[in-house]
Amino acid sequence: MTYDLIIFDYDGVVADSELLTSTIMAEQLTALGLPTTLDEVLSEYVGRRWRDNRALVEARHGRPCPDEFHVNYSRISRERAQSEMEPVPGLIDFLNSRTETRCIASSSGPDWLSLGLDRFGLSEMFADRVYSAALHVDRGKPHPDVFLYAAKTLGVDPARTLVIEDSEAGVQAALSAGMTVVGLTAGGHVREGLAQRLTAKGAHHVADSYDAVAAFMDR
Repeated sequence: MTYDLIIFDYDGVVADSELLTSTIMAEQLTALGLPTTLDEVLSEYVGRRWRDNRALVEARHGRPCPDEFHVNYSRISRERAQSEMEPVPGLIDFLNSRTETRCIASSSGPDWLSLGLDRFGLSEMFADRVYSAALHVDRGKPHPDVFLYAAKTLGVDPARTLVIEDSEAGVQAALSAGMTVVGLTAGGHVREGLAQRLTAKGAHHVADSYDAVAAFMDR
């Protein structure tokens, strides 16, 4: 089948940022007295908005997370991203080879999305087709709202939309939106077992590279 729209998640799909930000989150939570490992962040918190992750953190530790945590975490992440963050391997060539309408629908905030798109030279390519669950919808992933919002805004049938995701929450959201979803395992954060977990959540295909995504689309 052909697709009228490709929706890209951002962290781990456009920006190879999950390892960087997850490391910072684990370090900052542990410093607060909420011991958290990198693998725990990668398996439990990736793909969700902070307002949703905060509830998970507090339930896990049985104590509140200070309001200033996210402010400090975001500041450190932005500082390091300005010199360390790179696009996911193969992304640029994939974008340049496709003619479908494309957009971003992410759990991250608009400032974070703009930072990476500017750094990668992709701001004009995505233009005003960048949607944040932190800004545009009430419910974040695994709810389908941000994907449905993107498709509705662009006037595209969800059934003719392909979503590229790297998280279990994102896969669930895309499926609930009635879209085809490819689980991408090309980022530096990927650990053994992620492909199997994405498949178990219902991903229609799991690809370890953007070449594999293109092959799935062109099959």
